Amino acid sequence: MTEETPATVDMEKIISLCRRRGFIFPSSEIYGGLSSCWDYGPLGVELKRNVKEAWWRSMIQERDDVVGMDTSILMHPKVWEASGHLESFTDPLVDCKGCHMRWRADELEGDRCPSCEGELTKSRMFHMMFKTFMGPVEDEAGVVYLRPETAQGIFVNFQNVLNTTRKKLPFGIAQIGKTFRNEITTGNFIFRSREFEQMELEYFVKPGTDEEWFEYWLEARLDWYLKLGIKREHLRQREHAKEELSHYSRRTVDLNYLFPMGWSELEGIANRGDFDLTQHAKSSGKDLSYFEEETKDHITPYIIEPSAGVDRSVLAFLCDAYDEEPDPSAGSGQGKNDTRVVMRFHSSLAPFKAAILPLSRREPLVELAKSVYAMLRQYWRLTYDDAQSVGRRYRRQDEIGTPFCVTVDFQSLEDNQVTVRDRDSMNQIRVPIAELQKTLTAKLAGENFFVLPPGGLVWQETKKGT
Repeated sequence: MTEETPATVDMEKIISLCRRRGFIFPSSEIYGGLSSCWDYGPLGVELKRNVKEAWWRSMIQERDDVVGMDTSILMHPKVWEASGHLESFTDPLVDCKGCHMRWRADELEGDRCPSCEGELTKSRMFHMMFKTFMGPVEDEAGVVYLRPETAQGIFVNFQNVLNTTRKKLPFGIAQIGKTFRNEITTGNFIFRSREFEQMELEYFVKPGTDEEWFEYWLEARLDWYLKLGIKREHLRQREHAKEELSHYSRRTVDLNYLFPMGWSELEGIANRGDFDLTQHAKSSGKDLSYFEEETKDHITPYIIEPSAGVDRSVLAFLCDAYDEEPDPSAGSGQGKNDTRVVMRFHSSLAPFKAAILPLSRREPLVELAKSVYAMLRQYWRLTYDDAQSVGRRYRRQDEIGTPFCVTVDFQSLEDNQVTVRDRDSMNQIRVPIAELQKTLTAKLAGENFFVLPPGGLVWQETKKGT
């Protein structure tokens, strides 16, 4: 993994912000934490939910050829035997004879321990599936595994979905769910952990059209990240060489993102051929073919699989949104620091769409501010903030990525208008409360900030760099 361009943000800044503002905490922290396990806090769970909803909307809601599923984490052990996981879901493991740390052999550049330069043992294969037992007795008859991917739950339900939806090729089945991998080495915050969520689509196509659909989904998935604000220069494609393809793959291309630690996989698009349906049909004795009405033939579809990690996507959106710029309020005494930290989330991903800020805690203002908050919260996830000066509250909302701040001031009691502040430009407009919901709807959809509603006016236009 080589880094051709410098990363734009330090990982420690992301980790610090996530912890300070309630995005992500170490799991079981009061007991010292548990390696590579993380808890999503009040803001993190909103961001994560928004990422999943954006994926679901793009992959299922806005399409006629894809349906959703939610399959079980625990499955019959024969599923993993047929899929090849029991035999080949392994990584090469080496131990350091000095500090006793363990490493993936295929990720080491030399033959010495990266931690202490000690001598390493010979490589041996390490199985990454979590084993547990079903029932009251821990014996071989009760062995089950926590799924290492969501895909197999889709494959074994192929005929169920086909029979109940009557879909025609090409069509897809998608799901979002927890998966578990007993990784040898974890780290880089939430990039690699042993418990994570996947967003996977299994798209079934006629053999012979698979390369065409592969290219389609490769472009579609790249476009999804770009539309949600990831910078194009932070994304690139990496074609897998023949010798590194998984046992099921005819072709795989990774979408790599420039994380703080360098270029690493964000999502993989694989052409799985007919491997999975063929294997499960053979192992189960069930027919998993598709009847082609035009030719009156039974065929085994090929499968194109875009597979993304929810947590890696969250990390990429956090890194790409993070920005620092000179704080124009510092010179006027309103801010202690001369740097403004702002998370420039796409509006659909931002944990809160707007913050309602009463200028003071005096009763008339509070009553009006809370009525505005109650009016808008039925449309979006909002926050109400009345602590400290309005300048500090603006900076707080900037740092958690809230696109708009709605300030209720004393003039609002007279003219029934509020001030709307844009996060990225810090420009402000004055908007009648009666037009506020329509105005925010338009701005969140990307309308130019200075397009005003009836009765609106420009309140403050900020010139960057002055």
